[in-house]
This record gives sequence, structure tokens and C-alpha cells, in this order.
Amino acid sequence: MSQLQESVPHPRLLASAIGVALGAMSGQAFAQASNQNSADDPLALDEMTVVGEDAGGYNAGTSASNKYTAPLRETPRSVTVITEQVIQDTGALSLTDALRTTSGITFGAGEGGNPAGDRPIIRGFNAESDIFVDGLRDIGSQTREVFNLEQIEVSKGPGSAYTGAGSTGGSLNLISKTAKQNDFLDAGFTYGSDQTRRYTLDVNRVLTEHVAGRLNLMKHDANVAGRDGVDVSRWGVAPTITFGLDTPTRATLSYYHLETDDMPDYGIPLSNVNRSKANPSGPVSVDRDNFYGLRSRDYRENTTDTGTFAIEHDLNDNLTISNSLRLVRTTLDYIVTNPDDSRGNVVNGLVYRSSKNRNTTNEGWINQTDLRARFSTGFIEHNLITGIEASSIGVHNHGYTVNPGAAGSACNAALLASGDCTSLSDPNPDAPWTGSVDRSLSMTDTDTETLSAYVFDTLKLNERWSLNMGLRYDDYETRAKGVNTSTGVTTLAENNTHFWNYQLGLVFNPLPNGSIYVAWSTSSNPPGETGGEGADSLSEANAILDPERNRNYEIGTKWDLFEQRLSLNAAIFRTEKTNARVTDADGLTRNIGETEINGFEIGASGTITPKWKVFANYTYLDTEIVDAGAANVGTRTAPIYVEGLDNGNEVPNAPRNSFSFWSTYQVLPRLSIGAGASYVDSRFGNTANSVEVPDYWRYDAMAQYQVSRNLDLQLNVQNLTDKRYFDQVYSTHYAHVAPGRTALLTTSFHY
Repeated sequence: MSQLQESVPHPRLLASAIGVALGAMSGQAFAQASNQNSADDPLALDEMTVVGEDAGGYNAGTSASNKYTAPLRETPRSVTVITEQVIQDTGALSLTDALRTTSGITFGAGEGGNPAGDRPIIRGFNAESDIFVDGLRDIGSQTREVFNLEQIEVSKGPGSAYTGAGSTGGSLNLISKTAKQNDFLDAGFTYGSDQTRRYTLDVNRVLTEHVAGRLNLMKHDANVAGRDGVDVSRWGVAPTITFGLDTPTRATLSYYHLETDDMPDYGIPLSNVNRSKANPSGPVSVDRDNFYGLRSRDYRENTTDTGTFAIEHDLNDNLTISNSLRLVRTTLDYIVTNPDDSRGNVVNGLVYRSSKNRNTTNEGWINQTDLRARFSTGFIEHNLITGIEASSIGVHNHGYTVNPGAAGSACNAALLASGDCTSLSDPNPDAPWTGSVDRSLSMTDTDTETLSAYVFDTLKLNERWSLNMGLRYDDYETRAKGVNTSTGVTTLAENNTHFWNYQLGLVFNPLPNGSIYVAWSTSSNPPGETGGEGADSLSEANAILDPERNRNYEIGTKWDLFEQRLSLNAAIFRTEKTNARVTDADGLTRNIGETEINGFEIGASGTITPKWKVFANYTYLDTEIVDAGAANVGTRTAPIYVEGLDNGNEVPNAPRNSFSFWSTYQVLPRLSIGAGASYVDSRFGNTANSVEVPDYWRYDAMAQYQVSRNLDLQLNVQNLTDKRYFDQVYSTHYAHVAPGRTALLTTSFHY
């Protein structure tokens, strides 16, 4: 908790209420099981438990996004859907956990901004600001949960026609749980290693013939396996109510609150000896449990509050109008230790505890109005959607001044005594720290306003051929103001730009269950795209620049087999980023850079036999920085530079090979087992290719036993071999250590 805030008791009422409810239901469930199933009676199972169809399984034939105007099999782009069943079976407890099931995605590390939040990198490009919830951009620095998600849709390749600014490597669309037309109650308790305790509750009730409500609750506490002194704590609540079910006019009102209180962890410092492309540095050779933070100083608190009102009306059978309005407020407050390698401390066996901090409030709204229509022009059938989107987002950052307990530019006896330095081989996170924290007088404000219009149409020419088209226009305006009280300087920056983006795909169906497509799409990255939350914030250096431009060329095929229970897909693609912002020979930021990524991917999801499910994918990336600009190592008046210093290097955080496989098999009527393996190739942390982390394999396992129609047990063992690997790497300073072996036993009740 912030040292500058008053001590307020942390809310525990939610956890207590869930715990009491689960305890009561647990006794009731076992009593019912005992009464219903005597020693002489066979166990009666619900029809819902019968395996043999993929409803609610690993294969999703359609997207929840209205902008995909054709079934996924006939959508000319790579889309991976992580279903709720995949999330449950793999034991995923966060968005990051769930995304590990999809190849081509790595995770970025930051020094400031939102270093511990969700920073997915898709096909080598940062997608931190390309995360959507139910089709609306999800603003603010967050670490997202899965307790209120029905599925996660990963769209790969440039797609600004769908999303607006960003989406170079792809985007994520998180689909929330909504009210259903049947009563049910699902409650779960997860007890795991490293003091893991997790409670969830999902209740749906039909209130009247056309009204239903749903409530999701979650409380989670755990230490992080294999990391000394690192823990996570969070709770969330998500109610929703829908009016007008099965009527021409339907309206849904929902609210989402998530609150986290974690010990942030920057992992292991990088070596800094003769760092070069020929001799890239990596994490230093120390105990992977080492934690270099300070318990008495470090903290990270994050809140998210989201309210959404969505309404749609069927004008007739072929024409529907809808509107969605969302209000969002997020806060991010942290002080974190960066194990500093830049002072040469690592060589001497000492590490300086450099601090990073942030206190940000992000508030905004977004409104989207759509018109969906089905009609024919001659022999051509159309499935069209057109709409208008407007948003306004404001980010206010007013951080801290962290004063060390002793003076010095490198680790010395005084800094060791004050806790500002520690041992590289044996750090003490509980060391007394004698420094202080003050509220900084400096601040930054960033405001972003957008107005967009778009249209998508699938033109079905005949039973074999269809044409998919999309067009979007964005008017994008960002303003940033910074006040530095130490220098007395106020900076102002503004960028007002507009851009068009396109999506075009031709689809051929050689058979009713398969398609072959060719597609072309674009995206744009304007300056300040991250809205003051990330590395691409608006500044005086980039304010006058044009958006970066991205193009994607893709050829692919998709097939549904075994009565559409199993989906297969494959694609080859080429993504080009031009007009990229890099430093020129005079040390100025200009639109002169270029990056190129070529690759292919294959995937399978669904049911192979009535008892065997699979979710697997593989991605190959061949990346190149075509033009990295010039390296200016002198002054602006007397520059010393080497033209194209990083030309020909690989793109950071883009492993050449990545693979993920997960499968379950029902060995007995009541027993299913599952296993998974994932591989991520070695990857660089910077454009100079002088920082690198090694490749790794990770293995997972699961067993599920259904005690009765109301009770089942599931055991997940994640990172089965306790592999110590690095899932994030920063361009300098550190590599983040992934959790070690974790065992999770979940008891679930269903009514």
C-alpha cells in the first residue's frame, strides 16, 4: 500500500462471504450426493457431462465480434479463439495464463509505464493498447482476469479496419459472461501450492420471461512459485442484467470491478560485460528464486471500474441497429525495484535497487453505434455492418520522488547499509530501507479523442466464392502536457491526424467444409497511440510525425472436420511496417524506419474423437529490421553516428519458433486426463540484438474426476518439471522469471 495514503482496512467481506457460501454448499453437495447415490446405485450423470459434441468445447465456429461478417471458416484472416473450456481445463488464472495456449504471442517487459500489466506481443509487435472487451477498446493499465470471460479471440495481423489505431501484429477481443435464459449456479474453490487460495462464484437467474441476471465473483491470493517474497492478491465482482430476451429489443447493463494488490517483481538483472550482437548478454547466473525488491518500499495497486450499457433493436428480420456505451476508470499506483545493471554493479557482486514509480488515473468513455443488414443485389448476397465510434480518454500521472537513504553513484558501504544496494547472489528483500518517498510535484496529462466510421461487407458471389471487404476512417487527436518542477519546464505536445485503413479478402470454398483465401489488410500507429500509458507516449520529439503504416499479405486455408467438431487452419503471411519512427543521423525522430516479418502458422482445435479434445498451434517468424535509422552517440551539434547500425537485425521479442499443444482424453466415464507442452525459441530483448534470453519447453498436466452431477474435482500441475525460464525480457536491466511448478486442486459445484 502507498506509504502516502492513510491506512484503510483492506476489504475482506467479499472473501468471507464466498468462503461461507462455498462451505455451506460443500456440505449440501456431499449430502445430496450421498442421498442420491447409495452403494448399490450407479452414479447418475447429467446429459451436460456427456462428451461427444464440441458444444462448450475447444472449437468456436463463430466470432462474437459483429465486424466479422462471415463464419470464422470463411473469414480471410488468422483468428484463434480460446474458449472457456480451454481456460478451465488448463487452469488459467489470468489473461497472461490463457494467452500462453496460443503460439506467436510473447510478453513484453517495461521499465516504467505499466511494467507488470498485460503487455502481449503478437507476431513481434506490441499489442498493449490493442485489447478490447466485447468489441470496445479496453483503456488503461491493467492486469486482466479470466473469472468473467467466456472466450478470448486473438486476431492476428494488421487490422486497423476493425480496431482503429494500432493492431500491427494483431489484437485481442475479450468476451464477457452475460445473462442466460436458464438458472444455474457454479461455485469453485481452488487450493494450491504456494498458499494459493481462489474462490469463484457464477450465478445466473431468470427473473421474468424476458429478463435474466448474472453475477460473477472472484477472490484470489497466492505466492508466486519459485520467487522469494513475491505475492499476488486480487478480488473482483461483475454483475449483469439483460432485458428483452427473445424480443426484438434487447438491452444489457453490466458492471465490472477488479482490484489488485501485488508485490511487483522485475526478475533477474542482465549481465553488462562486453554486451554486443556478437556477445549478447543475458540473465546473470544466480539462484532463480532471488528477489531484488524491497518489501518495506515496493507495492503495486491497480483498480478497474467499468460500466457498460448495450442495446439493440431488430427493425426487421434482416436489419438490426445497436449501440454500446462504456465508462471506464482505472488507477495504477506502484513503486517497484529495478535491479540496475547499468552501473556495472553486477560485475562486483552487488546490485543497485533503482526505483520506478507511477500514480496514474485513467478515465474515459467510448460509444459505438452499428447497423447490421442482410440483403441482395442481383445474384450477390450481402452481410453488411456499418458504424460510428467515438471516444475520449484522459490519463493523469502524478508520481513520487523516491529519495535513497545514502548518497553515491555506485554501490558502497553506505548504500548497502541503507538498503539501496544488495548482494547479487543473496539479496535480502526484508532489509531495512532508510530512504523516503514524497509526492512528486511534476506531472503529465494526456488526452486522446477519436471519431471513426467504418463499413464491412461479405459479398457471397455463389456457393464457392465470396469477397470480404472493410474500410475505416479515424480522426485521431492527442494532447500531452508535462510539468517538471525541478527544471521549471512545461512541455506541450499535440498531434491531430487522420488515416484510412482497409481489409480485403477473396475466399474460395472447394468443399462446403473448407476454404482457401487470399487477404490484404493495413493498420496505422499514430504518435501517442498508448495514450500516455506506454513507451509510445506523445512527446515533443514525435508530435509532428505521421502515423506508422503497416501492411499484411496472407494466404491461408481453414477446414472443419468430423461434423464441424474439429477445425484446422494454416496461413503464410508477410507483414511490413513502413514510415516507422526512428532516430536519424542528426539525432532527430523521423518516419524513416522499416520492419519486415515473414512467417507461417498452423492450428487445430476441437474434438478428434468423442473422448479426445485438442487445442494446438505453431508459429514461425522470420523477422528483419530493414531500416533502423542511425545511431547518434555524440551531441546534436557534433553527431557521431553509424548509418543503419541495426539494419538486418531481428525484431525484439519475436521468437523464430513457438509452439503450444494441449489435449484432454476421457479415459473413464467420470475421469478425464489432460497434458500440454509449449515451446518458445530464444529471442532478443532489443533492436541491437545485444540482449537475449534462451529458449524453453514447459509441460503441464491435468486430471478431472466427476463425483456427481453437482460436484467435480480437477487437479492441474503447471510447469510440471519446475523449469526456470524467462517469459519477459527488457532491452536493458532485467529478465522476468516465470512461475515455477504450481499445483492447483479445484473443487467445483454445479446447480
